[in-house]
Amino acid sequence: MTLNLAMITVDTPDALALGGWWAEQLGGEIEADNDGWFVVVAAPGNPSRLGFQKVERPTPGQNKLHLDLVADDVDAEVARLEAAGAEKVAAHTMGDFGWVTMADPDGNYFDVARSEG
Repeated sequence: MTLNLAMITVDTPDALALGGWWAEQLGGEIEADNDGWFVVVAAPGNPSRLGFQKVERPTPGQNKLHLDLVADDVDAEVARLEAAGAEKVAAHTMGDFGWVTMADPDGNYFDVARSEG
């Protein structure tokens, strides 16, 4: 049996707004908006989709899953994301590897690391 990742889904009080924000950040587009209750975002070069599901109250506490993103210039990408409404939470290093933890406009954490290669 083989599993393939089809979508990563995030709960949010405003699926259309957060889906639009992520589409813009990834250079993608909203593929389906389902009247704002479930938004699907497709991004170029990514076989999986991002889903944003409207919920009255997202699960409390730290999110149980997050996005790991890569960029050629982490500092420039972090600055661009901050200008777009994200918040820098912390910078981390482990040996030669470094990444920045950020929060999107709804407070969902995601990481930005240097592209390999």
